Amino acid sequence: MPQVIEWTNPGLEDVMFTHPSETITWGSVLVVNEQEVAVFFRDGKCYDVFGPGRHVLTTQNLPLLTGVLSAIAGYGQSPFRALVIFVSTKEFSGKYGFRAQTADLAPLMGHGGYWFKVEDATLFITELAGRQIRFSTLQVSDFIRGYLNEILIDSLSKYDLATVFSKLDETSLLSRTNVQEALKRFGLLLVDLKFEGLDTDPEYRERLFFIKQVQQGTAASEVLRMDTAKEMAKELGKSPGAGLGAGMVLIPQVMTPQQPQAAVASMMCPSCGKYTPANSNFCMSCGSKLSQQPPPPPPPTKTCAKCGTTISPDAKFCSNCGTPQS
Repeated sequence: MPQVIEWTNPGLEDVMFTHPSETITWGSVLVVNEQEVAVFFRDGKCYDVFGPGRHVLTTQNLPLLTGVLSAIAGYGQSPFRALVIFVSTKEFSGKYGFRAQTADLAPLMGHGGYWFKVEDATLFITELAGRQIRFSTLQVSDFIRGYLNEILIDSLSKYDLATVFSKLDETSLLSRTNVQEALKRFGLLLVDLKFEGLDTDPEYRERLFFIKQVQQGTAASEVLRMDTAKEMAKELGKSPGAGLGAGMVLIPQVMTPQQPQAAVASMMCPSCGKYTPANSNFCMSCGSKLSQQPPPPPPPTKTCAKCGTTISPDAKFCSNCGTPQS
């Protein structure tokens, strides 16, 4: 009775299976089921590949392996030694989770799901063998998950924390593209990848809130001032008693918004060419008498007939309520 080589009862999550017997005789029957391929592997290299069907092993349908065997042990040697590795080509899914650091050194935690399939079985097996990974489903799954986490961490570390959260579509697309290109090296096709959760530490979550306020119109100096005040309060809290008096003085100064200083107009002295305040009667550089010119009239304005907002005289619509202007 001929030897039968088959992957019997594969599990739902089994990516690959290595037939336990490495001793193969000519005339053995190789059974490859649907959504599987069988690869003959010997001396760290992949040789002949078989798709779904029932195959009787002869020198004609194993040309690559036969050529190797004939060179080292004579043509048609039987039995011969080789690994038969079955690889599933169906779609698989998995979960990932990682801890990373953004470009502004903020902690970032994420998790989600991914879907993949083996596109090139020989490349897949060769890459795994080159990395000295045993051909077991558990180790293969751990390798794919770990490699995917590594690519995601590297991709997201190029962004600052605000960009990761405010432009999630852009950052997730780039991450997915990077993972897809990286997995191609292993003969894998990334079907899909989804972020199911992204988070950071509470301290940086508060900073995201302030950054959002900046984007909505709050001055950046206000955010910096709030961060400074929080850091000062934290340091003062470490030294009870002595720091209290100083804190009561310093923190209100930091918390008080700084009013912008009005720009001072100036004029050029016709005698020496130096600039002096526009309301001066004499040049502060040479003492020459300055002729006072009447201030220019204010630019014409008009108000919206509906809400009373001051708008430009050539405005066709009110900038506040959108009412058409005649």
